[in-house]
Amino acid sequence: MTKRLTILALSIATITFATEVERDVIYHRLEGVALTMDVFTPENQNGAAVVKIVSGGWKSKYRILDEKFAKPYTDQGYTVFAVFHGSQPRYKVRDIMGFMHRAIRFIRFNSDRWGIDPHRIGVTGGSAGGHLSLILATKGGEGDPKAKDPVDRASSAVQATAVFYPPTDYLNWAEPGDEAVGIGKQERWKPAFGPEADTAEGRQILGRAMSSIYHVSKDTPPVFIIHGDQDKVVPLHQALSFQKAARAEGAVVDVVIKEGGGHGWPDRATDEQQFVQWFNTYLLGPSK
Repeated sequence: MTKRLTILALSIATITFATEVERDVIYHRLEGVALTMDVFTPENQNGAAVVKIVSGGWKSKYRILDEKFAKPYTDQGYTVFAVFHGSQPRYKVRDIMGFMHRAIRFIRFNSDRWGIDPHRIGVTGGSAGGHLSLILATKGGEGDPKAKDPVDRASSAVQATAVFYPPTDYLNWAEPGDEAVGIGKQERWKPAFGPEADTAEGRQILGRAMSSIYHVSKDTPPVFIIHGDQDKVVPLHQALSFQKAARAEGAVVDVVIKEGGGHGWPDRATDEQQFVQWFNTYLLGPSK
């Protein structure tokens, strides 16, 4: 049974509003494991949704999320979905990407349940959460019309994306030719990649599959990236090369460089307000 609670928050105008939180909504079951999301529904819904992927290093650590997690978006009327996934090394990156497609399909299939427009779904995350967000932006699409489960017939496409310091190209990590699929400086992540990372051929195949840069097209929805110029974990090269490739295809991609920013910084929550404005621009216009 899902758990519901109501969070009271105070707006800048000192008007009290309520956000209902529905805990542990199951969007997928496998091998006796339930994958869940928490849903934050504001009193003043604007009809659009923001999916926040809870992931760091492809580990999705469940924690009780208070109103601060969703507040920048619920204050603007967005219904927020905090999505958790099965963590590596038990589940590999390919599995986790599949979980994210499933989550979006589940949200879209159940859009009436939460009062959202299925054509107004944005996605956000940082680091691994940013990587997964861009996978949805570039590889999200129609479901299987013959699927037994009706959820799997729904689309996993999103309409806007805003992320922090995302990995985008595992075959050209810090510079062209710098392969990072579980080798070199990225060897510690090999357990997350699985046996494909054991061979040069497998690394090339997996590297392309899990790198959003190889899947950009003119249909890629608008993408906004904030990336620190001192990031020692995910090089700034990742954001800039993605922007170049996506713009070459005619996609809208803006990158803001955080001067002095590493892989995270103290005032990141303040910078997240830029994501809200991005979603306001691309999710609150005329419905498609």
